[in-house]
Amino acid sequence: MKEITKDMVIGDILDVEPGTAMFFFEMGMHCLGCPASRGETVEEACSVHGVSVDDLIARINEYLASK
Repeated sequence: MKEITKDMVIGDILDVEPGTAMFFFEMGMHCLGCPASRGETVEEACSVHGVSVDDLIARINEYLASK
């Protein structure tokens, strides 16, 4: 996976790149095994948790680029 976008589903991201889980944990999303959270888009999860989707995507994409 080269880059994520705000409309990507979290479960799909985690399936391809499990190392991204740390970013979701850091934003307070501790239920990554829950079917509901795995089916949310990055934007939906950020909205629920009060996190800037642009900041999260930038951090994850920086991580992915460094791999």
